[in-house]
Amino acid sequence: MAVKESHHRHYQAKQIPLFPLLSLICFVSIFLALSVFYKTSVIPRPHQTFQFINGVKSDRSKAAGGDSCDYSDGSWFHDPNLRTSRYDHTCKEIFKGWNCFAANKSNALEITNWHWKPEQCDLPHFDPVSFLEKFRNTNIGFVGDSLNRNMFVSLFCSLKRVPGEVKKWRPAGADRGFSFLKYNLTIAYHRTNILARYGWWSANADGGPLESLGYKEGYRVDVDIPDSSWMEAPNFHDVLVFNTGHWWWAPSKFDPVKSPMLFFEKSLPVIPPVPPDVGLDMVLKHMAEDLFSLTNNRTNVEVRLVNEHLFKALSGTSFHILNITPMSELRADAHPASAGGKKHDDCMHWCLPGLTDTWNDLFIQHLYNIRR
Repeated sequence: MAVKESHHRHYQAKQIPLFPLLSLICFVSIFLALSVFYKTSVIPRPHQTFQFINGVKSDRSKAAGGDSCDYSDGSWFHDPNLRTSRYDHTCKEIFKGWNCFAANKSNALEITNWHWKPEQCDLPHFDPVSFLEKFRNTNIGFVGDSLNRNMFVSLFCSLKRVPGEVKKWRPAGADRGFSFLKYNLTIAYHRTNILARYGWWSANADGGPLESLGYKEGYRVDVDIPDSSWMEAPNFHDVLVFNTGHWWWAPSKFDPVKSPMLFFEKSLPVIPPVPPDVGLDMVLKHMAEDLFSLTNNRTNVEVRLVNEHLFKALSGTSFHILNITPMSELRADAHPASAGGKKHDDCMHWCLPGLTDTWNDLFIQHLYNIRR
């Protein structure tokens, strides 16, 4: 595969952050990362970052938004008289497999009777009008696999209830997107499985380093080149929400024998070849260093494995970390399961309306704290 060199140079030249900030949400082999950018060259203000790691807040400065609450540390409460959803199953953007009400999932309505209560503070009820007003003239991009689309759709359906013209628009290579014209606010979803560029690789008849080791085919992963679907996203969006992880351990796609991941750096194969966990470290290292200048003891084995790599890759940088793993693990009831229409139970995505709306509650409150 080839990529235009000018695009790669353009990507490397970008960006200066509005705040030295990345908000990270870890869950079932994913992370969601928030970064806010200026579109012009402005020197970021120092000492305005804090972190949430494993539910413990680590203050780097008391001036970091003025709010010391860890919204990810709390409990679920059930109230049969409460409906926490702010939209219903008729939102046309909801993927069929996630529409649990339309699919007649037995507890589809019950899912929205649960609300999240942080341990040391209150989580304000999401007001879409206030959000649109506060974030006028803002572009928000979701970059990642279908779990990020899950969150993108939740936010869209919440905002769509506000009167005003909404126009479909796919900016900067996005898979889908919408612009709320009255507020000049755009949200978009950029589909990418592993963040880095990858494609099918076959052995060269003339031989090479991989061929000499017996490799005949597999997937070439360029650890230092972003996938084309989001390469231009940092040039357009003010806020970026990233996720990755699920696809890195997907044997049906990247079979370690029949179709292994073969990592390349600076267009050369990494010799000796490395396993996916090392490749993930390499991709995260390049994406964090090139784009922005993650140890969880309460999760299952797969989640803990991915989270360790995420925290390690971003250790020492100026990041906000908002961890939704524990809160989500308690809500197995909120998966589509067999109602998703697949041949197997869907226990990775989430019903909409449902749990993902709470992800956005925390995400939006985090944005409010940053903008204060």
